[in-house]
Amino acid sequence: MKTVLITGAAGFLGSHLCDRFVNEGYKVVGMDNLLTGSLKNIEHLFKDARFDFYHHDVSKFVHVPGRLDCILHFASPASPIDYLKMPIQTLKVGSLGTHNLLGLARVKKSRILIASTSEVYGDPLVHPQDENYWGNVNPVGPRGVYDEAKRFQEAITMAYHNAHGLDTRIVRIFNTYGSRMRLDDGRALPAFMGQALRDEPISIFGDGQQTRSFCYVDDLIEGIYRLLHSDYHLPMNIGNPTEITVKQLAEEILEMVPGTKSTLSFNPLPVDDPKVRQPDITLARNILNWEPKVARNEGLKRTLAYFKTVV
Repeated sequence: MKTVLITGAAGFLGSHLCDRFVNEGYKVVGMDNLLTGSLKNIEHLFKDARFDFYHHDVSKFVHVPGRLDCILHFASPASPIDYLKMPIQTLKVGSLGTHNLLGLARVKKSRILIASTSEVYGDPLVHPQDENYWGNVNPVGPRGVYDEAKRFQEAITMAYHNAHGLDTRIVRIFNTYGSRMRLDDGRALPAFMGQALRDEPISIFGDGQQTRSFCYVDDLIEGIYRLLHSDYHLPMNIGNPTEITVKQLAEEILEMVPGTKSTLSFNPLPVDDPKVRQPDITLARNILNWEPKVARNEGLKRTLAYFKTVV
């Protein structure tokens, strides 16, 4: 039985990865300091002998006894409301945490996959964004703590690959949605659904014409799993290339909640908020034979059904 360490295991994506790897027959070691994660996301795994959990901050020294075949580093605040509230922790987990885990991978001779983000492209001047684009990031703006933490994460991962021959993977994750997202995490989709279910105004920042591309979580997890098991070590976009304006998303969600008293409310656009976001997934299609399968309408229905149970 192979063993995988998943950091950020109690978070949105981390918990879904724990499920996938347990189901694939792996021994899963989950690690999380619960800064933004919740044990509710993984409590169903506690009775499974193939799952262990460590309450630990990876920005400190990381030790896992025994054999370790793979590491997936998903620990980090990932929504603006979180990383603006916790800028130092965000920078530390992207730098010190990544350094610790790369060191662990080197000692254990493990393959390691690092979770990067479309935010490395900043407010892009190229559209759609492919992996060769270097980005347009304000390093001292409010979003810089997350953007630059992830950019550093990529740089140190490539340094370990080139200097030490470490077996590395880098996934650039675009907007993803699904069950186990927090209603209060500040991202558009859970915010809109929560507001619609509570009959509150739908808070749109700016005029709502900025675009995003939303990938259902099951599709994303499949792409990550394939990337880990591929031979490709350079950064790869994983996301849904179907683009939609934020205003269109809000209107679609309103239609899905019949009887809601919610209306659209327009607010000032945050500093450095990206105007466009759309992945070029040519690499993923060609190398992984991967592309998203779940249509937005179906994914939104599944996600809304989840939020109805927690609102």
